[in-house]
Amino acid sequence: MSVIIGIDVGGSTTKIVGYTDKAKLIGMLKVEAADPQTSAYGALGKFINENNLQLSDVQQIILTGVGAAQFKKKVYNVPASTVDEFEAIGLGGLALSNKKEGLIVSMGTGTAFVRAGKKGIFHIGGSGVGGGTVVGLCGRLCGVKSFRSVVSLAEKGRLGKVDLNIGDISSKKISNLTKDITASNFGKMEDGLVPADMAAGVLNMVFQTVGMMAVFACRNENMKDVILTGTLSQVPLAKKTFEMLHDMHGVNFTIPKNAIYATATGAALSYLRKQGK
Repeated sequence: MSVIIGIDVGGSTTKIVGYTDKAKLIGMLKVEAADPQTSAYGALGKFINENNLQLSDVQQIILTGVGAAQFKKKVYNVPASTVDEFEAIGLGGLALSNKKEGLIVSMGTGTAFVRAGKKGIFHIGGSGVGGGTVVGLCGRLCGVKSFRSVVSLAEKGRLGKVDLNIGDISSKKISNLTKDITASNFGKMEDGLVPADMAAGVLNMVFQTVGMMAVFACRNENMKDVILTGTLSQVPLAKKTFEMLHDMHGVNFTIPKNAIYATATGAALSYLRKQGK
């Protein structure tokens, strides 16, 4: 069996996706390590072991992500190439959501906005607001440094003690804005706040910021479908925030299954696509 492997090499987290040369999915895997090379080599070894493969089964490795440039033309003596990260984001987002066109929002350390469809794949912009913002602010405000700890903490938080809502400043709804809509992130900050409240506030601010940027991008690009990918898409609060934005603005937000593997999926598919698969 010939195997095509796509690897999304992040700063400390690597996602890996494998397909047969007939475009049949083999599996997906995530590995965390202190540096990109350690993470990528560890992910490849673990993937091969867990899927009962031999290194000789691997026909091609396609790398993408911020750490991809650290690798040469071969990995473990297997032919390796790189693909533009935005192309991988677009291909992977469409494949996992089973859509023909959409705005792919990749929420990683920062956030990338990629338009993908029949006219091609285009990076239309990005934001420094993302997972790095969450970890950085919560490290200072809440005393927790790991993303997993932040998410767990935020689930116990009370946004009503942190954010100023329309209902806090008006007895009536304003235009189409109901009383529970945020008027100002961190604009309330009641006494007695605990770290969980702050963590919830940070996540909510990031999701609302990314969500509104996606809404504006859709209006500018005349689109209705947003496909959310990346680690942040798996946070429980994300679904609630994006459902609210759908109700307000009529934009369809989709979080596909295996959304964190979208970029690695796109890397592998970029090679299969060139082979006519």
